[in-house]
Amino acid sequence: MSVTTPPRARTVVPPPATATVTVAAVEDHPVVVLGLQQMLGDAPGLRMLGGFSTVEALLAAPERADVVLLDLMLADRSAPAENVSRLRAAGARVVAYTAGESRYLLRLAAEAGVHGVVLKSAGREVLLDAVAAAARGDVVVAPPRRRTGPSGEYVAILSRRERETLALYASGEKSETVAERLGISQETVNDYVGRIRAKYRRAGRAADTKIDLYKRAVEDGILPAPGFDAG
Repeated sequence: MSVTTPPRARTVVPPPATATVTVAAVEDHPVVVLGLQQMLGDAPGLRMLGGFSTVEALLAAPERADVVLLDLMLADRSAPAENVSRLRAAGARVVAYTAGESRYLLRLAAEAGVHGVVLKSAGREVLLDAVAAAARGDVVVAPPRRRTGPSGEYVAILSRRERETLALYASGEKSETVAERLGISQETVNDYVGRIRAKYRRAGRAADTKIDLYKRAVEDGILPAPGFDAG
């Protein structure tokens, strides 16, 4: 006589409780910190640790932040790229929280590995979505914006190598020096410069002289503005 084995009861594993995301701001303007506390303080699943005037102060705090909203122009003149690297090394997800006044700083932060950028003019829902996305490890996608320059002109889309060439050449280096520093031939450098000029021309932003190239590089965040100190 065969014995039928009753089906084994399935073990139901309850889903893990949603962890609270701790958020900190590295921001040295108290009024901005106050605004962040008001926007994030009562949001479900979030806990605001507060504002810290420097990255050093935040890292010295007893509690770790999961997501850090980082101002890119702090009074201590610290370098944005270094700040991002230190915060990431401490295990935080970093979102640049900025007025957007410097494309150069935004580029430095992006290259250092921020999870995204939120403008200080953004509303509460945009900020909450950005924090939630960063906490998940997602890249924070900013609202689409036209690719235009400071006066409404179209931005020339340059490749990484073209940006590197422009940064050196427009800052005053000769073609042979650029070639040596990038490990390419002088002929290749001249070819890149020609392509760069052509792209700016097609964008309606002629850059026929070296001074023009310098201006375009500053406008597009490839070089800092005159007198600017990134820390």
